[in-house]
Amino acid sequence: MKQNKYDDLGFFEKYSQMPRSTGGLNAAGEWPAFRALLPELRGKRVLDLGCGYGWHCRYAREQQARSVVGVDLSEKMLERARENTNDSAIEYRRLAIEDIDFAAGEFDLAISSLALHYVERFDNVCRKVHHGLVPGGAFILSVEHPVFTALAAQDWHYGPQGERLHWPVDDYQNEGARLTSFLDHDVVKYHRTVAAYVNALLDSGFSLTKLSEPQPTPEMLAKYAEMRDETRRPIFLLIAAVKN
Repeated sequence: MKQNKYDDLGFFEKYSQMPRSTGGLNAAGEWPAFRALLPELRGKRVLDLGCGYGWHCRYAREQQARSVVGVDLSEKMLERARENTNDSAIEYRRLAIEDIDFAAGEFDLAISSLALHYVERFDNVCRKVHHGLVPGGAFILSVEHPVFTALAAQDWHYGPQGERLHWPVDDYQNEGARLTSFLDHDVVKYHRTVAAYVNALLDSGFSLTKLSEPQPTPEMLAKYAEMRDETRRPIFLLIAAVKN
């Protein structure tokens, strides 16, 4: 069984209280930038890797996608997704991202939001996604930025009064597992350099069309004061690629 913290009751309850869990896509700081990377969705067959509550799945159907398959390892996440979905064109499957095995050309678009930094072999996932896409199909993904994942502490350097002085970056070139604390629980994330993400996609047969390191929009900053420090260092890396 791959790492599945979201079926831990205590972790799931804390995650359920986060703004992006209660407010959906509009409460996700990176959503405007992610949405801008998406191609026209009308008539597309969409795969969502790490679909969670199904927010992106439902958005795709709102934009007239033909069908959506949402994959997630957490039964609790999928249960919540099914509760909030009344659409026969959306199918949720309990499956680890690492274990996907779809037919060639089964999808026109694959997306993944903040899930692939939990996967040890990103290169293997890229090859499987490439296989499952039609020629010209797009792969749009977001991960925690390597500047954010380099150190397991994932925290600021503080001054004597507790002020946030700067964000330390060390061990950036040392790729691999990081045991981090997220929502007061130990979670394993996998740190990769920006080059490692890019080269895994290129080596799998993708061409890159866009990179994005978004900041919160003024509207998000006005609504969520805690996002103010997200303008000081990147927290998300977004990549858009297309199958050659």
